[in-house]
Amino acid sequence: MSETSRARTGAGGTSPTDEVEADDASLIGRSLREPEAFAAIFHRHAPDIKRYVVRRLGADAGEDVVADTFLVAFRGRKGYDPSRPSARPWLYGIATNLIRRHKRVEVRQLRVLERTGVDPVTAPFTERSDERLSADAVRRRLAAALARLPAGHRDALLLVTWGGLTYPEAAQAMDVPVGTIRSRVNRARGKVREELGGIDPTSVSEETFHG
Repeated sequence: MSETSRARTGAGGTSPTDEVEADDASLIGRSLREPEAFAAIFHRHAPDIKRYVVRRLGADAGEDVVADTFLVAFRGRKGYDPSRPSARPWLYGIATNLIRRHKRVEVRQLRVLERTGVDPVTAPFTERSDERLSADAVRRRLAAALARLPAGHRDALLLVTWGGLTYPEAAQAMDVPVGTIRSRVNRARGKVREELGGIDPTSVSEETFHG
C-alpha cells in the first residue's frame, strides 16, 4: 500500500468505534504500528483543511496542497507531540507552510477579486442587485487589504478567521509565541479596518467573499 493510500484509506487495523472515540494523538501513535489508522485523521480533518486551502488558493492548487498536507503529516507522524490531543493546529500549520509556496497564486486571486469583484473560487450572487453591488464593493476592498498584508500577517489572520483556530492553536500551527500571533492579527485587523473604512474586520470570513 502506498503512503498516500495509507493516509487516506481505512483498510484494517482499527474499528470505526475506536476511530471515533480515540483522540488524534492516540490515533497518530497507533498509526506508527498500524499505518492504516492514520486514515481516521484524514477523514476527521480533511474537509476543514480543504475548505481553508481552496478558499485561499482555488480548486486546482488547493487539491494538490490538501493531498500534500496529509502526505507530509503521514510521513512526519513519528515526530508528532503526543501531549497535544488535537492534530488540528499541526495540520493547519503544514497546510499554511505549503500555501506559502503558492503565494503568487493567492495574491493573483486576490488581485482578480479586487479588480472585478468576482471571486475566482466561488462567484458571489444575491437576488437583489443593490445588495450584490454593495457586497462586491466590500469584497474588492477586503481583497485589496489582504493582498497587501505581509505573508505572515495574512497567514495569522486567516488561520484565526477562515481556519477558526484560537490564538494558541494558531501559534502552534505557525510555531511562534502566542504574543506574536496576537500582534500579527491585531496589525492585520488594523490594516483591514483601514481599507474597509472603519468596518470591524472581525467579520472577515468566507461568507464575506461568498455573498
